[in-house]
Amino acid sequence: MNKLYIGNVSAEACEEDLETVFDQNKIAHSGTFLIKTGYAFVDCPDELTAQKAIDVLDGMLAQYGPVESCEQANDIFILHRAWEKLNGSVIENYTVKVSYIPDETAAPEGPSAGGRRGFNARGPPRAGSPGLGTRPKVQSDIPLRMLVPTQFVGAIIGKEGATIRNITKQTHSKIDIHRKENAGAAEKPITIHSTPEGCTKACRTIMEIMQKEAVDTKFTEEIPLKLLAHNNFVGRLIGKEGRNLKKIEQDTGIKIYISSLQELTVYQLERTITIKGSIDACSRAQEEVMKKIRESHDSDMAAMNLQSNLIPGLNLNALGLFSGAPGMGPSMSSGPPPGAHGGCPSFGQGHPESETVHLFIPALAVGAIIGKQGQHIKQLSHFAGASIKIAPAEGMDAKQRMVIIVGPPEAQFKAQCRIFGKLKEENFFGPKEEVKLEAHIKVPSFAAGRVIGKGGKTVNELQNLTCAEVVVPRDQTPDENDQVIVKISGHFFACQLAQRKIQEILAQVRRQQQPKPAPGAQPAMPRRK
Repeated sequence: MNKLYIGNVSAEACEEDLETVFDQNKIAHSGTFLIKTGYAFVDCPDELTAQKAIDVLDGMLAQYGPVESCEQANDIFILHRAWEKLNGSVIENYTVKVSYIPDETAAPEGPSAGGRRGFNARGPPRAGSPGLGTRPKVQSDIPLRMLVPTQFVGAIIGKEGATIRNITKQTHSKIDIHRKENAGAAEKPITIHSTPEGCTKACRTIMEIMQKEAVDTKFTEEIPLKLLAHNNFVGRLIGKEGRNLKKIEQDTGIKIYISSLQELTVYQLERTITIKGSIDACSRAQEEVMKKIRESHDSDMAAMNLQSNLIPGLNLNALGLFSGAPGMGPSMSSGPPPGAHGGCPSFGQGHPESETVHLFIPALAVGAIIGKQGQHIKQLSHFAGASIKIAPAEGMDAKQRMVIIVGPPEAQFKAQCRIFGKLKEENFFGPKEEVKLEAHIKVPSFAAGRVIGKGGKTVNELQNLTCAEVVVPRDQTPDENDQVIVKISGHFFACQLAQRKIQEILAQVRRQQQPKPAPGAQPAMPRRK
């Protein structure tokens, strides 16, 4: 089968519309049309039929501009044509736009401009056309974050969300308005995911909407542009002796103010960049500011890649230690913390596996971890993206309390790091005393031997490597899930490295437990739930 891709299909188009076009032009196809938002696929029985479909569409689209070349990439036939003239044009009650999809995994081809599998180019690519040497604009790894006055949020969203939908469509952006954050606050954060150009265009459109709403509501105060940036980037944005900021101000004719370091908390690591000037000037300044931030982000990512094996199984990008990830701050988290559940995580899931760790803290420190009216533990849970609960005391004289932390490796790292830090800040350990805690993780009873190793070899190597004390108590009775406890004691990084190494061993065990497919058997396909 050869799959034909049809892009930019209008929202009104349905399967019957495409069936009609193919039937009228006697183009054979196999199965039904798979229609998604903005595009569709259909299987053609062979290459000749797919080529015929391209030729027919070429004739239908000739009035809108020449088809410049045709090729097959990954068994998907693609048209290159004058797409500027096609945008918004309606054929058979729907808009057709067939565009080039690059194969990012394929090795670069030679200088030949011809198509593959015998399909010759129909002319050299024009400047600006989606030819073979071009790539679509790539979405930035780091979003644009801005603050807007709460009273303008309704105007930005529009009636039944019409305005925000229009902005996302025109700028090819994904825009999140965090209305539920900071209840009662005078300003709300907005996150824009797009290309750098798309972010700038969306930001400018939002500024124009706020300006119009201010005029309509007789709002007389100045409405500056406020951007949010991770504190890691701000020093480089300012530059030595403020040179970078001064240059942006001189080039754009605006004034820039950056919020104080004193306003940061361990849960809010973003600083506010306030830009004052006309909409045109603010838009140009925003572009320059984000350019500096993206350069800093790219530099941090390069440094992070060098450290990617620092702690195996841990995605440093998701920790917020560098940039642009969900760890940037609580406002970047869109979903609730993972729910607590027992048992060992299953192997092979698409998302990071959730883990359960029992961390033991001094009983007197419980109040500091929970905070006034539970505020601190709620902030900690939101910041880390983990479920965090304090287990009931096991007795009146208990000297330790168990903190139950459930979440993926990155959430475990962030939650445990803050708990270790909080205990130090609140002086539960002396000024020169290192914070050392005990953590328990459960492993399947049949895997305990692998953690210990022959003659205790593995567990001894673990202790030498991590500087943590690792103990698998003997003569344990497995619990109802057939699991036993592994005890890990030490300072924060020792505990983390030991936890990750043990999870690595468990992952190997689970892989070995996977049933091997019989020779010639088809692999089972996962069902949609």
